[in-house]
Amino acid sequence: MTSPRTIDGTVFDAILFDMDGTLISSTPAVERSWARWGREYGLPVTFREDAGHGKPARDIVSQFVPADEIDAAYARIVEIEVSEVDDIAALPGAAEALAAIGPDRSAIVTSSSRILADARLAASGLDRPATVVTFDDVSRGKPDPEPFVLGATRLGFDAAHCLVVEDAVAGLQAGRAAGAATLAVVGTLEASQLDADLVVSGLDRVRFTLVAGGVRVELV
Repeated sequence: MTSPRTIDGTVFDAILFDMDGTLISSTPAVERSWARWGREYGLPVTFREDAGHGKPARDIVSQFVPADEIDAAYARIVEIEVSEVDDIAALPGAAEALAAIGPDRSAIVTSSSRILADARLAASGLDRPATVVTFDDVSRGKPDPEPFVLGATRLGFDAAHCLVVEDAVAGLQAGRAAGAATLAVVGTLEASQLDADLVVSGLDRVRFTLVAGGVRVELV
């Protein structure tokens, strides 16, 4: 295991945010959606315990249905999730973080499909960053580093000089594999389950300040 990188007081080229559980509260909607999908496919109610949070939906689907049913099963979970947005909301500190950083040095990097990311961001009321990387944009999803490497590249930076903000193990693994520093947000998982350079209770405990040469990150 590598030594933790310093986060507090460090200036990064850009901040790469996960979406669900990091910027927006969507866990109830996610659980309802997957429970409904599981019932339709005759799976036990506990099937999600082995699925892995933070992975792309298509990867999860492929764990439970035959290969020739993956396309249809994936289309079905997307359809269900897009309709389940009633109680989705921005998490504390999310709107302030995105506003403070601005569009040139912030991106959302999510395992959601494009249509689902659009639906959840609209429901949350958050201002959509100019750069949003979804599962539709990559060939390999988290925990592969490709999504965060692409997010940094689209902003014009090297992921190794960026900070990844995540709530899931797969996302933190992806950020670390991309060479980025990692900041974990407690909520979906407990602090003890999150292996990151720094773990915080929420984005409202972090101040992002746009400065010459990047974004300074400080604990508050």
